[in-house]
Amino acid sequence: MEPNTNEATAPKRLKTGGRKPLIIIGIIVGILVILLGAAYVGVCAYAGSLDVFYPNFHINGVDVSGLTVQEAQEKLEQETPKREIPIYDAADPVYTEDNPRTPLMTVTLEELGFSPEAVTAGNCAEPFENWAQDSMDDLQNYGFFMKGRMYLRALTGRYTGTWLGYELSGDQFEHAVDAIAERLSEAAVDGAYTVEETAISITKARDGRSLDKAELRNRLSFAGCRPASVEDSSGIDVEFAVIPAKTLTAQEIYDDCSGVVKNASYDKETGTIVPEEAGADFDVAEAQRLLDAAEPGETVTVPAQVELPAVTAEELEQVLFRDVLGEARTHVGGTSARRSNVKLSAASINEYVMNSGDVFSYNEVVGQRTAARGYQAAPAYVQGETVDEIGGGICQTSSTLYLACLRSNLEITERYAHRYVPAYITAGMDATVSWGGPDYKFTNDSLYPIKIVTRYENNYLTVQILGTNVDGTSVKMTNEWLSTTPYETVYEDDPTLAPGTEQVKTTPYTGYKYRTYRNVYDADGKLISSTYEATSDYKSRNKVILRGPAVETAGGDAQLPDGTTDPADPTTPTEPTEPQDPNVPAEPAEPAAPDDGWTIQTPEQGGQQAADQAGGTGASGETGTSADVLPQDEPFV
Repeated sequence: MEPNTNEATAPKRLKTGGRKPLIIIGIIVGILVILLGAAYVGVCAYAGSLDVFYPNFHINGVDVSGLTVQEAQEKLEQETPKREIPIYDAADPVYTEDNPRTPLMTVTLEELGFSPEAVTAGNCAEPFENWAQDSMDDLQNYGFFMKGRMYLRALTGRYTGTWLGYELSGDQFEHAVDAIAERLSEAAVDGAYTVEETAISITKARDGRSLDKAELRNRLSFAGCRPASVEDSSGIDVEFAVIPAKTLTAQEIYDDCSGVVKNASYDKETGTIVPEEAGADFDVAEAQRLLDAAEPGETVTVPAQVELPAVTAEELEQVLFRDVLGEARTHVGGTSARRSNVKLSAASINEYVMNSGDVFSYNEVVGQRTAARGYQAAPAYVQGETVDEIGGGICQTSSTLYLACLRSNLEITERYAHRYVPAYITAGMDATVSWGGPDYKFTNDSLYPIKIVTRYENNYLTVQILGTNVDGTSVKMTNEWLSTTPYETVYEDDPTLAPGTEQVKTTPYTGYKYRTYRNVYDADGKLISSTYEATSDYKSRNKVILRGPAVETAGGDAQLPDGTTDPADPTTPTEPTEPQDPNVPAEPAEPAAPDDGWTIQTPEQGGQQAADQAGGTGASGETGTSADVLPQDEPFV
């Protein structure tokens, strides 16, 4: 019977023992809930009783925990302007603990112009002076139990405070935006190189960047009024537009500078100096390897065999147009139209600049001489005859320029002498020109730029060549009289003239042949060289006299105007007694010793000076001066 009793009583003990733990657990939980509830109620009551801000409480990023409203407002006034706003490149990776973002720059709210006056009203704006009070009011407006919850969240750092909206503006803010935009923008760095004495320095291209200033202004105006998070640290992101840079390969650099040496020169359009270019020979493959390994914008140095230019920009800036290389001055006579043509053509070449190696063409620079361009009809030669032609006289400008170039020791490229010897300049120192015909050209064979300067004053034309005389040399021109070709007097019967009268149809010229020499002297006046320059072969022109019918004498013989009775002799040496034709130059005297080329005179030493002293009259009333050759006249060299 005992086994049955044990089997019956055992389950009852197990059932009774299983209820007690559950009851105990329930009692404990209930007590805990009551305690927690009581504690939470206590927290809520505590939070509602506080007149200071909760722990870890911030207002627009400024920690005001444990402060009263007044204390918090004072702290806001002190620390808000100092708050830093980092600015990031939007293309940078998002922040991680292992890879923190590095700002492009950091700016404070004070630098952005933050002040109570700068906080403007808006949809989400709050007056600065109410920030602390408004934040406290928000806390107090929570319900009893919500206050406890917010307090606990603040205590654990899950509630960081309030963010009050505002917008920055004003002049200081605009200046700050401009400065930030300028600082963050970067100009593109084009690939470039410089040649030094023993190497070539190559800069690797680097793209530039620019940002939208309007977008930057918009983002900065609200900077500092959003939560400071782990990801952005209350900063702002900016996006850049890429400015592509011009790249250069080592081969392109080699092709550009290998074997090419250029002196510094003068830009006629901008009036600035163009830098020199040196020549360099280097290992292209090694240069490209160094360039590939470099960072954008970095400069690498490549060994090179270098040939440096003779004239650098730095040197040229000090000596540009410093010296008068040569000068010539001639008297301008004749009609007012001729003088006007000389003055106009001289103005066309004034201030004309030539770099080293440039070739000057008188016809190209002066241009076609037309009435539309202001040129007038003046005495000139056509087929050996003196007539009025548009542009007569402009050869005096080319001749004066030619002599100035000779004295400047410049290379003469193309030059033709006049048909007849001119009296306004030394024989052999003239240069005839015509549109579509003879031209005057010279080359700037010096190392430095030169400038032509003309001046027309009191019927005198002065031409100067400005440049750089590095060694103090000077030039004097001399001429050598080789031969003379006399003219003949030719008579032509003219039945329209009164019997027994004569009229000069063509004024004569004696022909001459001269050889000129260029004499170069050093700075001490010692002759360095004397070289042949050119030969000028001036033609003669016969004197043509028209005569009327013969006058019957008492003996019945017909007597000619010259006193002879033989009409078949056209070259009778007897000269007429009528005055010289005022429209053509007077015949110069026989040449004396050759002049020294330094004073302006005719080869016969009669010239302008002698004619002035004698009171003689030449072409078109010009004392001792002949007209110029036109295109129809064939030039002689």
